Amino acid sequence: MMRKMLLAGIVISMVAISSCDEDTGNIGKSLTDTADLFTIVTDTFKVTSRSIVADRILSRSSYCYLGRIKDPETSAYITGDYMTQFSTLENNSDNVFYDKDNIISKDGGEIAADSCGLSIVVNSYTGDSLAAMKLTAFELDQPVEEGKNYYTDFDPEKEGYIRKDGLRQKLVYSIISLQLSDSIRNKYKTTSSQYYTIWIPLKKTYKDKEGKEYNNYGTYLMRKYFEHPEYYKNSYSFIHNICPGFYIKTTDGLGLMSEIVDTRLVTYYSIKQNDKELHVSTEFHGTEEVLQTTRILNNQEVIDELAEEEEWTYLKTPAGIFTEVTLPVDDIKKGHEQDTLASAKIVFHKMNDKNKLSSQLLKDPTYLLMIQKDSLYSFFENHHIPNNISSYIATLSTKYNSYTYTNISGLINLMYRNKQEGGANYTTEHPNWNKVVLIPVKTTLTSTSSTGTATISAVNNEMSITSTRLVGGTKNPREPVVISIIYNKTK
Repeated sequence: MMRKMLLAGIVISMVAISSCDEDTGNIGKSLTDTADLFTIVTDTFKVTSRSIVADRILSRSSYCYLGRIKDPETSAYITGDYMTQFSTLENNSDNVFYDKDNIISKDGGEIAADSCGLSIVVNSYTGDSLAAMKLTAFELDQPVEEGKNYYTDFDPEKEGYIRKDGLRQKLVYSIISLQLSDSIRNKYKTTSSQYYTIWIPLKKTYKDKEGKEYNNYGTYLMRKYFEHPEYYKNSYSFIHNICPGFYIKTTDGLGLMSEIVDTRLVTYYSIKQNDKELHVSTEFHGTEEVLQTTRILNNQEVIDELAEEEEWTYLKTPAGIFTEVTLPVDDIKKGHEQDTLASAKIVFHKMNDKNKLSSQLLKDPTYLLMIQKDSLYSFFENHHIPNNISSYIATLSTKYNSYTYTNISGLINLMYRNKQEGGANYTTEHPNWNKVVLIPVKTTLTSTSSTGTATISAVNNEMSITSTRLVGGTKNPREPVVISIIYNKTK
C-alpha cells in the first residue's frame, strides 16, 4: 500500500475563507487551530471483481424491443418480443369517435371502419434496416394485470394469455422496404426522420367472445363504443372490457432488433362534416401509462460460458451479464476507525478490443449504476434513483475509456456501520455485505425550468444491445483495479 501524509492547512483555509461569519477578529486564530487538528492521509487498496449472470431483469422501460439479431461477439442469438396494452384519455368517453350521425362508413347498413391496424413506431434499430423479419400479432384473451413485477422471462403465450380463437395477424417486414417507391416509403415515416413505422393490418373478419362478427377489428371497436361508451371512460375499463392488448412475437428472420417507442391501435373511417367527406382516424396508444412488457431470449449456455471467464469481466445487455465488485471495506477502515473517510474513488477501465463488426452492432453502455448486490432487484422494483450513499451512476468517458465513481465514501461507511451494528454473525447472515454490482442502465432526466439544470428522475435496466469488457476478473493479468482513499486523520 502507498501512503502519504499531507497537511490540511490549504483545505481548511478555503473553507474558512468561504465562511459567512462577519466577525473577522479571530480568523487567523481559527485557521491555525483548525489546521492543527488533523492531517490528510491517502491510500490505495486492491478491488476484486467477477462476472455474474443476469438471467432476467425487470421489464420496465420507455421502450419495447422486437426482432432477432446475432451477437457478433459470441455468435449467439438475441430475440425480442413484447406485449402492450392501450390507453384512453381519462373521462373522455364522449370524444373517442366522431358522432354516430356523421359517420358515413357503413357495412350492412351499420357504421363500420374503413380499415384498422397496429402502427409500431420504431425509435431506433440495431442491425440491417433491409433485413426481412417475420412477426405475429396475437390478441390477448385477458389483461396482463397491473400490480405485479414482470421480468424479461415473462412469456404471455406460455402463461395462457393468448386468446385461442382470437385475432392473429402475420407480417413480413423490414424497417426500409426496397419494394416500395420513395414516395410511398416516406409515408411510413413519421414527421421525425429518426422514426419508422411497421404497419400490421387488422382487416380480417373479426369475431368477438360473444360470437358476433365484424368485417374488421376497427368496426368492432366502433360499434362497441356506441353500445357501451362507459367502457371507454378510462384505460382500465377499456383494457378489461374491449381490448386486453396484443402480444407481438418475432417468429422468423435475423439481423434486426428494433427499439419501439409507441404502438398505436388505429381505426380509419369516413365522416361527413359541413357537406364535405373527411377521412379521419381514432388512435389508442401503448405507452408507459399502461402495462408493457418485453421478453428477451438469450443463448443461456453462451452467457454462462462468458461469465466464467476470469481474466476480465463483462457488461452485456439485455438480460446478459453484470460485473460484481467486492469492496475491501475492512482493510479501508482498519486503523482509521476514528478518522473521517473523505473520499473513495474507483475507476473501471474498459478494454477497447472489439472488431469492426462488433463495434458497429454492440455499443458500449453509456450509464453504469453501482448498487449493493442485495438490492439487485428491489432497486428497480421500488423505482429508486441513485442517492450517492448506497447507489451511484457513472458515465462512460470516451476520452479516458473508463467509468469513474468519484466518491463512494458514503457506501463504504454504510457497509462498515452495518457490519459493526449487525453482530457477530452479520457477515455469515449477509455474505454480500461488501459487494456491489455494476449494471448498465438508461436514465430519464427532468429539467428544472428555474435553474435549467437536469436531474435523474428515473432509472431502468438497459434493454438495448450493448456489450463491453472491463479490466478486472478473478485472474486479472493487468494492472489491478484499485480504490483510492483520502482520510481526514485526527491528530
